[in-house]
This record gives sequence, structure tokens and C-alpha cells, in this order.
Amino acid sequence: MLQIDAWKRVLIWSLCALGLILALPNGFYNRVEQHNDAAQAIQLGADTPENQALLAQWPEFMPSALVNLGLDLRGGAHLLAEVQVEQVYASRIEAMWPEVRDVLRAERATVGTIRLQPSAADVLRIRIGEPAGLQRAIQLVRTLEQPVQTLTGVGANDIEVRADGADVVVVTLSDEEKLASDERTVQQSLEIVRRRIDEVGTREPTIQRQGSQRILIQVPGIGSAAELKEIIGTTAQLTFNPVVNRTSDQNTAPGIGNKLVPSLDEPGLFYVIESAPVVTGEDLVDAQPSFDQNGNPAVSFRFNTTGARRFGDYTAENIGSPFAIVLDDEVVSAPVIQSHIPGGSGIITGNFNVEESTNLAVLLRAGALPAELTFLEERTIGPELGQDSIDAGQIATIVAFAAVLVFMGLSYGLFGLFANIALIINIGLIFGLLSMIGATLTLPGIAGIVLTVGMAVDANVLVFERIREELKSSRGPARAIELGYEKALSAILDANITTFITAVILFAMGSGPVRGFAITLGLGILTSVFTAIFVTRLMVVMWFERRRPKTIEV
Repeated sequence: MLQIDAWKRVLIWSLCALGLILALPNGFYNRVEQHNDAAQAIQLGADTPENQALLAQWPEFMPSALVNLGLDLRGGAHLLAEVQVEQVYASRIEAMWPEVRDVLRAERATVGTIRLQPSAADVLRIRIGEPAGLQRAIQLVRTLEQPVQTLTGVGANDIEVRADGADVVVVTLSDEEKLASDERTVQQSLEIVRRRIDEVGTREPTIQRQGSQRILIQVPGIGSAAELKEIIGTTAQLTFNPVVNRTSDQNTAPGIGNKLVPSLDEPGLFYVIESAPVVTGEDLVDAQPSFDQNGNPAVSFRFNTTGARRFGDYTAENIGSPFAIVLDDEVVSAPVIQSHIPGGSGIITGNFNVEESTNLAVLLRAGALPAELTFLEERTIGPELGQDSIDAGQIATIVAFAAVLVFMGLSYGLFGLFANIALIINIGLIFGLLSMIGATLTLPGIAGIVLTVGMAVDANVLVFERIREELKSSRGPARAIELGYEKALSAILDANITTFITAVILFAMGSGPVRGFAITLGLGILTSVFTAIFVTRLMVVMWFERRRPKTIEV
């Protein structure tokens, strides 16, 4: 008998209503998007009358999640960047010099004087004053070795220490450590790029690793590739270095262990600073835009416990000495240390405007890129092209939708009308689910929806053909409908499960647009099976209970 429990009927209609309500904001896309942007701006402190007016465009009690439009629909920027992993070798070796110097200093009676020698950037050469103490010096430097923390580097150490001649100790990174460093550098760059883009509130960026050293970055809705490069391309390497002296001669020889860097705000002025920093931006835990004592824009910062201790110790021992705040090899400011600074916080001043201080705080908060990014590809996709894609997708969807509606109506009459209503609900449910999970709709994703429209009625066709067969066998209407659904169920599930598995594999193995297609196809299969098995059946049952026909035509 055709019976569906009352609670099941309530559940089916509730799910349909919920899906359609979730999909509703997409029918007012621009208005809801402006509402969401205004809500975000107000939350960040921009509580202006204009934002309040935009906020009022959409009721607060209604859902406001939208289907995110991908790069090919909204327009935006595309970059392919290569991480210069070799730069990290030099900074690692440079940072080791203070440790090597300190460990040799303790044995000066054995190794004699210690002098840093000119060498390649990724090699540390130290000449000692007593050649007889060379082996002891090597032994001491080897105490700084650390095991490589990767599976491929098991049993290896991070540095190699060897003798060169009678009185020179050479320190380099081991091959295993270089491989581990490359992996860490790319992963760190990937995370920092993601954090920087998230900090500026951009929606649904695509940030993926490609190959061993490359990163693909696609950000919908951003004005140009140049704007995107400005956000993510700055290294933002912040260090705090002791100042040796100041000069206006850019050809000044800085001396071994030092380097010459220009002043950011004073053209023609250069600083000779010690290469090994006292504290780096890696020790920062917070950076916020603020104002200095003269009311000029500045950036306040705070160190973690380790950085605060080193910063405090250095300021206590060097009162009266200048201290350079260096950003990407330019001295932002070089204040004289007036007193011990124990709290681990400070302020960066310079000729900033409010926007520059805000951007600098964002970059410092997101962290410094461990190495430079070289951009191999850059493209700006205009919104006009995206609008053309949307219009073409809409036309394709409407044509496919109308053709299916006409075919089902002509082929199955009243039952075809039920299938068409279910198809409309099905499309609504797809957009509701896409909005709920925050998926990104791309042009291939639209193709997935168009394909779903065609496939969605397959299940109904199977059911209706079974019902026809049962009617030809002289079954009664109620029994024919019941057997039609029962016998078609296994075929419906088999066909859709295999397609769903394909969608899952596409999602797992693919990337970018392929994933967009897999998402809409997979969600479309779930909603079409739901509407075919439950929604159309419920509509047929409710019609049958009301009319009680003696015969039916399918």
C-alpha cells in the first residue's frame, strides 16, 4: 500500500524548505554581498552610515551565505610563484656565526684568535690563531650539530664541519638538511601566503603547491595581479641589528660579519650593521598599527618570551647605543637605546601613512616569507570576462532546464509535472548546499549543474517506466506505483553510486576547475536521488490519497 508516515512527510518537506531558504540569498546576489561586506566592515570598526544602509538591505534573520564565484566567473588575479629556497641556506649559515664564535671563544687558550673569513653566502669560514688547536676547534663546532628531523634525513646532521688547510674551519649545511630546508621553506611560504591573503579578507582564494618549489595563487575579486603581488610578494623580513656606524658613502666596506644597508626614510644615508640580528620577526607574536608620541602613524609590536628576553638583555647591556630596525634590508629607524626595555614590546616609527602602517602590521602579523618569491606567470582576469561566462552558463542552464521540463511534461503527463517540480527543488537544493558549505562555483561547476539537470530526471524516468510496465500487467494503480518505486530503486542507486564515486575521485585527484566540476556533480547526484526517491514519491502519494483514481496514465 502507498503509505508514508507523517513524520517522514514533515522531514522531507522540511529539508526541501531548508534547502530553498539557504539558496534564496543567491537570487539577490549583489544585495546580499553588499550586506555581508558591510557587516564585516562594521565588525572591524567602520561603523558608518553608508555601511549601516548597506547592512539594512538584507534581513538579519535570513541566511546570508552565498555561493562563492570562482576566478573564471568573478575575475581576479592569477600568479604562479617560485620560492627561492637557496636563500635560506645563506641566512641559516649567517645565523650560526654567533653560536660558533661563542663556542670557540670559551676555548681561546687552545684555538687562539677567531676571525671570520670572506666566503660564499652559504659557507662559514673561520680562521683560528693556533693551527695546533684545529681538531679541537672542529670538535667544538660539531657540538652544535643537530639531527635532521625528516624521514629521508634519519641518521644525518644538519651541518658539516671540516678543515680547510691548517687553520681554517669550514661549516656548511648537509645535503639532507638542504632537502629538509627546501620542504620547510615551501610549506612555510605556502602558509604565510595564505595568512596574508586571509588577513585582507579576500574570499575563497586558491593557494596550492605545484611541484617542489612552486605555488599557484588565484584570488577572485582582486583588482589586478600587481595588487596581489604587492600583498604577498613583500618578504617583510624584520630584524633588529646592532649599528656599527652611519655613512653617506655607499661604497663603504662594511667589514667581515657586517653589512651596509640603506636608510628607508633618509636618501643617501647608509648604516653599517652587524649581519647577525639580535632578534628577528620570527619572535613577534603581535603587530598592530598605532601612533607615535607625535601622533604619526607607527606600528607597535610585541615579542614572545624568548625574543623578549634577548631584546631585554641587549637593551640592558647597550644603553646609549643605536639599534637598527631593519625591514627587508632597509633601516626603517635606528633609535638610541635610552633604557632597559624588559617587556618585549616596542614601536616602529617612520614616514608611514595610515595605510602603510596598517599594511606593515598585516605583513608582520602574518609572518615573514622565508625566501623571495619569483613570479613566473601573472594574469589579471577582468570581471567582464567573468560576467560573460556567467551569462553563457545561465543561458545553457535555462535551455537545458526548459528542454527537460518540456520533455517530461509531454512524455509522462501529470507524473512528468511532478518530476519537473522535483527538478526545480533539486536545483534549489544544489545552490542551498553550495552556499552552506561555502563552495566556489566555477565555469566547470556550472557545467556540472547543467549535467545534473539532465541526469536528475533519469531516476524519475526509470520509476515511471516501471510503473507503466506494472500497469500493462493489469496491476491496480496503487500497486503499480508501489512496485514501480520498489523495482526501480536498485537501478537508481547503482547508477548514481558509480557516478558519485567518479565525482569523489575527481575531487580527490583533481585541482581547481576539476574540483569545481566534481563538487557540483557530487552534490547534484545527492539531491537528485533525494528528490527522485522521496520528493516525487511523496507528491504522487499525496495526489493519489486525495484523488483516489481508478486508473492512471503515465
